[in-house]
Amino acid sequence: MGNRVMLVERDRLMLEKLTQVVQGTNGFELVARYQSISDALGQGTIFNPNLILLDIEEQNSVALIADFLKVYPKAAILCMGEKWKAESASHIVQAGARGYIIKPFTGLELQEAVDTFVKLGTEAGCETLVFFSPKGKSGKTTLIANLATALARKTHEQVGIIDADLQFGDMSVFFNLAPKTTIVEAARDAKFLSPVTLHPYFMPVMQNVSVLCGTATPNLIDKVSIRRFENIISMSRSLFRYLLIDVPPGFNPTSIAAAEQSNTTFLVSMINDAYEIDHMKRALEIFKDWEDYEERVKAIFTRVEPCNSQSQRELARQLGYPVTAIIPNEYGIVSDAADNGKMATDIRPDSPLAQSVDRLADEITGRGHRIRWSAS
Repeated sequence: MGNRVMLVERDRLMLEKLTQVVQGTNGFELVARYQSISDALGQGTIFNPNLILLDIEEQNSVALIADFLKVYPKAAILCMGEKWKAESASHIVQAGARGYIIKPFTGLELQEAVDTFVKLGTEAGCETLVFFSPKGKSGKTTLIANLATALARKTHEQVGIIDADLQFGDMSVFFNLAPKTTIVEAARDAKFLSPVTLHPYFMPVMQNVSVLCGTATPNLIDKVSIRRFENIISMSRSLFRYLLIDVPPGFNPTSIAAAEQSNTTFLVSMINDAYEIDHMKRALEIFKDWEDYEERVKAIFTRVEPCNSQSQRELARQLGYPVTAIIPNEYGIVSDAADNGKMATDIRPDSPLAQSVDRLADEITGRGHRIRWSAS
């Protein structure tokens, strides 16, 4: 069954423009169009639309969506507006709409909106995961890249990565990418973007995994304002089931902004000497300002040897806080995988590294038993 579209647009000229777009897009049939909300609610049922493009400008969007869902319970609703507003978009999703598209739009943007929102879901189901390190050299990039692959493989859902380490992010190097667009261009254009038009700024790296690459050079850090960065996160939540964000080490406006928007913030530290435990303790103290920090903040240690339950319990005891995951030191496998343009979890799925990443993916998706080693 194709897309049987009912178009509801109060502005006559915009209605004519969007009518031409819908009629000229393959896979879309315009079965009804209205300027009047009351006419659309009272007359449109005879046309049996399965997709409603609904103008919500200057309307009580939540109540309006509720009215249309009551009359058209089997139809997907895409709301239309002239500018992306994160708060408004969140409200309309919570009210039951599938997504939001900026008008006027092209046929390609309409198709992408349907593919993104109607087929894949909305930001209501996005898990935003931020990876933060008290200091540098924590192994975050390796962990994020392999974890994204594991999540995509296990769930067959869309997984996005944002490289927000604005000076020294190396996700593009890790994936051997030469991006034409990065977070700098996305931030520059954010004022004019919506989730659908943001999507092309992400580069696909494998099936169901895409990356928004970091700055090309460290001096471009000032090109990404915190407000634009927050908008990018908000829009990206509408594109992916899992959104993994790599932030710079230490507490700074970028890492704080990302953490505030996260469902979970992972504190990641590489075991080299005794100081890592102290750094993690200090980071945990700062996050205790959140009332729900025990649910939202998780501890991970990398390059742990031996990588076993006893080590995990001992680290939890020293930290005085549950340790969600430990990752072994398998630099050789990681290096070989990078040289071949693959993930370590793909070339050696039976390795301790792959098994550790898989357990973390199960923890995130709820497939595991949510085992954590306590500090006792």
